[in-house]
Amino acid sequence: MSKLVTIYGGSGFVGRYIVRRMAKAGWRVRVAVRRPNEAMHVKTCGVVGQVEPVLCNIRDEDSVRAAMLGADAVINCVGTFDRKGRNNFDAVQHEGAERIARWAAASGVAQLVHISAIGADAESDSIYCQTKARGEAGILEHFPSAVILRPSVIFGAEDGFFNRFAAMTRWGPVLPLVGGETRFQPVYVDDVAEVAALGAEGRAEAGIYELGGPDVQSFRELMQEMLSVVRRRRLVLNIPFWIAGILGGAMELLQTLTLGIIPAQITRDQIKSLRCDNVVSDGARSFSDLGIKPMASEAVLPDYLWRFRPAGQYEAIKESAGKLGS
Repeated sequence: MSKLVTIYGGSGFVGRYIVRRMAKAGWRVRVAVRRPNEAMHVKTCGVVGQVEPVLCNIRDEDSVRAAMLGADAVINCVGTFDRKGRNNFDAVQHEGAERIARWAAASGVAQLVHISAIGADAESDSIYCQTKARGEAGILEHFPSAVILRPSVIFGAEDGFFNRFAAMTRWGPVLPLVGGETRFQPVYVDDVAEVAALGAEGRAEAGIYELGGPDVQSFRELMQEMLSVVRRRRLVLNIPFWIAGILGGAMELLQTLTLGIIPAQITRDQIKSLRCDNVVSDGARSFSDLGIKPMASEAVLPDYLWRFRPAGQYEAIKESAGKLGS
């Protein structure tokens, strides 16, 4: 019988790519999510019956344990940007991650892979980064042979980064940024999924891997690249951190007063994390240690950002027609 992998959060952006790779490699895939009825799209990643969404909440001991029964490997993709509520930073990224590792060790799981983030640091000013670091520490305490992946900002067709800012270009001549000079190293989602699959298959050495693409660019440079792809001219306006902090506080207050109906577009915690570069550290293990050449953003962005162009899918035709008339 083929091996079984349980992927916590496997219906999300990164998770679905990992599901696809594991299914293609012949594994049976159990996708552990809070709402299985909203995760049916992952079933098409494999043949009939190969991929199965199951109910799981990583805040619940029995739920986590049941989801990994019989699993040969476990992958945790669950993360959050919510500071408050039951599914807050600490509950999900620290306690939830540690809970998965504890049960994986007790259940005799052979391989554990955890998706963390570059910037994970217990001494960080950002609570998000602190809880990522505490989650890593909890995992290594219970499962020392785990493979931990720290990606920079992840891009791909369903991303919440380039898609978000490309959508903003539709509504005005100014594109506001916080931390315009902060450096990032964007990494393609399927490259992250490939490393996760190697870890689950036991083909990556235990330890922490920092994953970044081939290019290091400032936030401003990334937005200029995006604007070039969507064929729009916008003034990229960098908002000073002190002003951004006031705006973030006001947005958080509005979110609280509206009971979450109007979500904060940026939070004070996100602003704190934007003060630090998000790039692979010198000497860190990365793609090169696994023989993988990561994809550049310029090779992928046009494949999914075309819909934000003024004429959408017909923009290339308009450009060609314009050249004929000149």
